[in-house]
Amino acid sequence: MFTRLRALIHRLNHSKMSTASKPVHNTNAACCTIPPVKSDYTPKGTYKAYGDFKKVYITGPEENAEKAIVCVYDIFGFKPQTQQGADIIADQLKVKVFMPDFFEDGEPWPVEGFPPKTDEEKQKLQDFFGGLASPPVNKDRLINFGKVLKSEGVKSLGAYGFCWGGKVIMLAGGEESPFDAVSIVHPAMLAVGDAEKLKVPLGIYPSNDEPQDEYEKMVEVLKKKPFADKSDWKKFDSFHGFAAARANLDDPDNKAKFEDLYSTVIKFFTKAADF
Repeated sequence: MFTRLRALIHRLNHSKMSTASKPVHNTNAACCTIPPVKSDYTPKGTYKAYGDFKKVYITGPEENAEKAIVCVYDIFGFKPQTQQGADIIADQLKVKVFMPDFFEDGEPWPVEGFPPKTDEEKQKLQDFFGGLASPPVNKDRLINFGKVLKSEGVKSLGAYGFCWGGKVIMLAGGEESPFDAVSIVHPAMLAVGDAEKLKVPLGIYPSNDEPQDEYEKMVEVLKKKPFADKSDWKKFDSFHGFAAARANLDDPDNKAKFEDLYSTVIKFFTKAADF
């Protein structure tokens, strides 16, 4: 087992993406143990136009065309930490992961500007959510992107998102969703109403900074859904952003939580949509 794990770590951290391996469905728990993450990381994927987006980060093997996962980044856009997570999921599940640039017509929110401190900064953030980052508008863009993938032969389609992206994911998991399972990580704008409208299994993973009462209400809703046995929930003892752009992977605790989170998401998709 340890020989196999060392081989996986070596391949992910020191080689280009492989397109030669066959897709596998492995229930061995050791294969869901992600390789150690790196603080100085070079993403493995490439950028290209896809669907209605001019720029999409794409990572993973070419041959498994019937399964795919879409990632909705947080308000900070493309960051190595978020892309490293996508690379890990792609490698472990042997699927392509697509990360569209939802902010391609503007600019993502600057990391140094979060959290907003002044009233002016807070208003700018609200304007950002009401404009370029509008959840309803981007929900439609995400659904359309999912439909493009389904039209091209993808049969099992998942989606996950962080912060603002988690809200977009929740909205896209309702009626006529093209996705077979969705997951949200330290999600912003939690609302039990979104859970009530959900039509597909959900993996929900908040941090200490999300409203606990709303999270608990959403879990109670999930427990009553017909897909409750395929859903998953776990609160992470960390800060908002620990698994995406704000992750400090030089910090041992953050690094450990980052690894745990991606292992959990991988197991969720394996259970919920047979990845």
